Amino acid sequence: QVQLVESGGGLVQPGGSLRLSCAASGNIFSVVEFGWYRQAPGMQRELVATVHTSGTNYAESVKGRFTISRDNAKNTVYLQMNSLKPGDTAVYYCNAHASTIQAPGRYLELWGQGTLVTVSS
Repeated sequence: QVQLVESGGGLVQPGGSLRLSCAASGNIFSVVEFGWYRQAPGMQRELVATVHTSGTNYAESVKGRFTISRDNAKNTVYLQMNSLKPGDTAVYYCNAHASTIQAPGRYLELWGQGTLVTVSS
């Protein structure tokens, strides 16, 4: 069984920073793409950032403030969030497109359980 486990959420003041982590565990063969999404209360889930073998992609609202990175050896993705604003308050979800050792050519879409980020004074 494969799964994504997130950590790093919490309460931070406006202008502060947080770093989210997400590790893929289980019989992972490869992860083609990692992503972070978020969902604020009463809103739809939206893309924050993705990192693929070909590069990175960011939502306009976080460009210049958030940085996504990955550690391939650890099958882990990070989201460094700086200059946080109250509008960044949401549950952040990790996403991955990964294959397993048992089926290396078949890609699954995985979601983490979510971690709450609250930006408030």
